[in-house]
Amino acid sequence: MVHEYSRRVFGYECDIYGHLNNANYLHLYEEARSIFLEDVGLPIRKLQELGIAIYITKVEIDFIKGILLESEVLIKSWILSGSRLRGLWKQEMWVNDELCSRITIEGVYANNGKPRRLPKEVFEIFLASIESR
Repeated sequence: MVHEYSRRVFGYECDIYGHLNNANYLHLYEEARSIFLEDVGLPIRKLQELGIAIYITKVEIDFIKGILLESEVLIKSWILSGSRLRGLWKQEMWVNDELCSRITIEGVYANNGKPRRLPKEVFEIFLASIESR
């Protein structure tokens, strides 16, 4: 499943050139992944109640085209692959049908700071997201 999330870029997120600051791309991608989790029924609060954390282990980001102040961005997010221990996410940021950035995120599931396999019922929710894409 490809999840879509859109929002406007605000002044406090921009650099002195009026472009979305490179560090804030990560903030927007994180925001979109959090909304994705909510939409599949696994908001961060519920994961915390289940004792599950998602620790990011690797980030690769491509900056393709600058994003200007007050642009309306569309972020597409999907789970590319995963197991009960790890997940691989892909995301893209678009403005006016132009690809501006893409990111690959690897993460490990953890409990109390140590890697932990997801419970089967939680993994099945993630698996359904992968299979329906």
